[in-house]
Amino acid sequence: MAKWLAAHPDVSGLTGTGVYEDEGQHLQSVYPVALAHGGPGRFALDPAARLTEDSELITPDAAGRLLEAWVPYWDTSKPVLLEKSPPNLIRMRFLHALFPAARFIVVVRHPIAVSFATHKWSRTSIDSLVQHWLTAHEHLVEDSLEVRRVALVRYEDLLTNPEFELDRLFAFLSLPSHAGGWSVRPGLNEAYFSRFTSPRWPWRRREYARVAAAYESAVSPFGYSLLDPDSLRAPAPEIAQLAPAPRVA
Repeated sequence: MAKWLAAHPDVSGLTGTGVYEDEGQHLQSVYPVALAHGGPGRFALDPAARLTEDSELITPDAAGRLLEAWVPYWDTSKPVLLEKSPPNLIRMRFLHALFPAARFIVVVRHPIAVSFATHKWSRTSIDSLVQHWLTAHEHLVEDSLEVRRVALVRYEDLLTNPEFELDRLFAFLSLPSHAGGWSVRPGLNEAYFSRFTSPRWPWRRREYARVAAAYESAVSPFGYSLLDPDSLRAPAPEIAQLAPAPRVA
C-alpha cells in the first residue's frame, strides 16, 4: 500500500509532514476543504459540499494540480497511492471524473460511535450528528451506483475478521495476499454505546431515546441498530452488494 502521509500526529493535530490529521484535502487548492462547509459532523449537511462529475471545479488542469499537491507525500514506487479525507465520502463521483482508474474503499462504522467520536470536533447535538451520518451514507450509496469501483467494509467486520476483510480489499486493489499478523483493538464501540444507552442525566436519556426511535429504520440497511447498538445484522442487499468479493483462488 502507499505510505500514509504521516504516522504520528502530535498534540496540535499536525503531523510531522505538517498535514492536519493526515488528510490530503489540506494540501490542495482544487476544491474546498470540509471546514468551508461547516467542518467535521457538518459538511455533508451542506448540499454544496457534495461534488459530482458535473462540478465546475473539474477543469482541464484539475487532476494535474491535485497530483502536484499530493505526489510529494507519496512513495510513488508503490503500486497503490492512497488519499484519505472524510469529505471523499461524498465526492467519489468528482474524484472518479478526474481519476477514472481510481478505486474507492469506504470503511463504515456504527453511527453512534461515529457521532460521539465526532462530537469533540463539531460540538453539535447527537441528533444532528446521526443526521449527518445518514446524509453522508445516503450519498455514498447513490454515488456508488455511478462510480461502481467502490468497496465497502464495516469497521465492526474488519475488527472481527481482519485477515478475511483485508484480503478482500487487497484483491479489490489487484494486490497479492499479504499475511500481516493484523492486530486490532476490540471494544472501542462499546464505550460509545454505553454513553448512548445509559447516559448519566435523565434528560439525556429522553433525548437519545428519541434519536434512536427517529432514525432506527434509516440506519438498519447497514445492519446497525440504535435501539440495540450491540446487535449487528447482515446489511440490506443494496449495501451488501458494495462489499468486495472474496479472492478467487
